[in-house]
Amino acid sequence: MTHGEWRRLRIGLLFVSPWIVGFLLFGLYPIGMAVYYAFCDYDILRSAVWVGALNYRDLWSDDVFHKALANTLVYAVFSVPLSLVLALAVAVLLHRPIRGRALFRTLFYLPSILPLIAVGMIWMWVFNGRLGLVNHALLLVGLDGPDWLQDPAWTRTTLILTSTWQMGGAMVLFLAALQDVPHALHESADLDGAGPVRRFLHITFPMVLPVVYFNLVIGLIAATQEFVKPFIIFGGGMGGAGPAAIGGPDRSVLLLAMYIYHSAFLSNRMGYACAMAMVLFVLVGILTWLVARTVGARVHYAGEGA
Repeated sequence: MTHGEWRRLRIGLLFVSPWIVGFLLFGLYPIGMAVYYAFCDYDILRSAVWVGALNYRDLWSDDVFHKALANTLVYAVFSVPLSLVLALAVAVLLHRPIRGRALFRTLFYLPSILPLIAVGMIWMWVFNGRLGLVNHALLLVGLDGPDWLQDPAWTRTTLILTSTWQMGGAMVLFLAALQDVPHALHESADLDGAGPVRRFLHITFPMVLPVVYFNLVIGLIAATQEFVKPFIIFGGGMGGAGPAAIGGPDRSVLLLAMYIYHSAFLSNRMGYACAMAMVLFVLVGILTWLVARTVGARVHYAGEGA
């Protein structure tokens, strides 16, 4: 390496040093310590004691953990595709040249930038069993709505429905992808007699499939770490230390991130919480791998050879 190259390297490292230091202190170090504490009996107040795989063995026999893991998988599997379908449908509608299109785009994107705590409070009012907006609307058509927030048969559905409201980020990406679809392809298909549905299935959707793949991966990662909305809507267990105090009635909406929080900061079982965090990390990796093998294998990017 010449003197000039070495000098440019030092200058480059100097400019990126704030990011490197931040990553080492607030990224790599916490990850490393979480991996270590997962094998320790650690309650924050006292020094960690190495216990080997005891935390993982306890997870294997923990029915509450199994419930949280199952709830997290169900929430991710149903909420993410539902949100993506809705985001793509709205993006297709807002891609058309209609009056006030910019205003509608802003209104549909606005919920995705609202504070999550405020969003949770709004949903508490909307789905309230006695005074909620949803049940009031059902009464107008002669239907008696359920107790969305207290009936275990409906709480999981309620949480999944709340996830669709903040699909603005995915919608914006779909809009950008739709604008990149060559108009000439639609004109050619129209001349060949293809209707709107066939044009969407054979032209539009294959062209936006890379964005579908991206949104699917990001959505699954976010869904498996969902915390704030169920914590606010169904209670975070601040009034009690037992696992039954969180996750709504019958722990029907107890997600893994909520149980990790409860174990770490309410039960002072930081080592146990770190072990669950490692399981969550593996879960995210498995889901991402499955999506890459199924959806990712069918994605064709513009500019690739035939």
